[in-house]
Amino acid sequence: MPFVENRGAKIYWDEQGQGEPLLLIMGLGYPSDMWHRARPELAAHFRTIALDNRGVGRSDAPPGRYSIALMASDAAAVLDAAGVERAHIFGVSMGGMIAQEFALQCPRRVRSLILACTHPGGLHASPPKIGVISALWARATMTPEEAKEVFIPILYDSSTPRERVEEDMAILRNWIPTPAAFRAQLRAIFWWHSYSRLPQITAPTLVIHGESDRLVPPKNGMLIASRIPGAKMVMIPHAGHIFGTDQPEASRQAVAEFIAQVDAPRTQEIGLHT
Repeated sequence: MPFVENRGAKIYWDEQGQGEPLLLIMGLGYPSDMWHRARPELAAHFRTIALDNRGVGRSDAPPGRYSIALMASDAAAVLDAAGVERAHIFGVSMGGMIAQEFALQCPRRVRSLILACTHPGGLHASPPKIGVISALWARATMTPEEAKEVFIPILYDSSTPRERVEEDMAILRNWIPTPAAFRAQLRAIFWWHSYSRLPQITAPTLVIHGESDRLVPPKNGMLIASRIPGAKMVMIPHAGHIFGTDQPEASRQAVAEFIAQVDAPRTQEIGLHT
C-alpha cells in the first residue's frame, strides 16, 4: 500500500483508473473508502487518486494540532508521490475546505476545482442549528450505534432508502477515528476560513450542494459560488449532506458534465493538431 511521509505523518493514498488526474479528498472523520459510490464511474474516465486525511483510515493520527493548511500540504505530498503536477481537485465537506486551501496555496496545480457540501469558514459561514454543533462535538465519544442514530437524520435526506445508508455505515464501522484525531480534525475546521481569499481562486470551479443539507446549510455553497469568479453552482434536490448517497446519479452527472466542459478546450486543441 502506498504511503507518503509529510510533516510528521504517514499519509495513505491509492489510485484507480487512467486518464487526467483527479484528486479525491474526503470529509471529517471519513476514510477514502467513502468514495465507493462515485469512484468506480470516475475511475472509468480519470486517473483517480484518493487519500486518507491525517487522523483517519490508514493514515497516521499524530498527536497535536491539525489545520486545514496542514491537510492541504498532505494532499500536495500525495500528488508529488503520484508524480502528478496538475490535477482536477474534488473535495467534499472538510475535504472541500482542504480543496479550497489547496487551490489558494498551489493555484498552478489545479486543473479544476469541485467543492461539495462545504463552507468558507469563519464568521461568514452559515452554521447549522445548535443541536447539530453539539452532536458534532459529542461524536468523538459516541458508540458506532449511537452515532448512527444521531447522524443519519443530520447527514441524509429523509427520502433516501435506509438500506443505501446502511451500506455507508458498514464501511464507516471499519474506520472509526480515535476521539483525539476526530477532535483534531474538527478543531481544524473551526479555526479555518477562506471567505476573504476566495476571489483569488482562478481555476474553473463547480460548487455542488444538497438542498436539504442540515450539517452545512446550502447558503454556504451559494456564498462560495458568489465569491469565486465564474464559479458554477449546482443544487441537488432531495439531497442532504451526503448527496452522493441520496442522489448518486444526479451528483455523478453534475461532476461529469462540469469536468467535460473544463476539458473540452484541451480536447479541441488536440484535435486541431492531429
